[in-house]
Amino acid sequence: MYCEATHCLDSETVRFAIYPDGFDGPRVLARVSDDALHALFGAHQDEASLIDACAAYFDVIEAKALERHRASPANAVELETADFLP
Repeated sequence: MYCEATHCLDSETVRFAIYPDGFDGPRVLARVSDDALHALFGAHQDEASLIDACAAYFDVIEAKALERHRASPANAVELETADFLP
């Protein structure tokens, strides 16, 4: 899937879009923490590296975001390091 991502310096997250019903359905914004991208996906401190890590591992990040959204569609999707641990 295509990764639409931007870094949000103020919240130290990368914001990205997911499409729970495919591209013809609604677009939902989700976030993954900079810490998760550093610890789990090898991102460096710079903005480009954070976005690149999100794109490179988007299949894993998107799957977790979709799972979280489907479980609680009324709540914001904000992923942390612990969300990806077994």
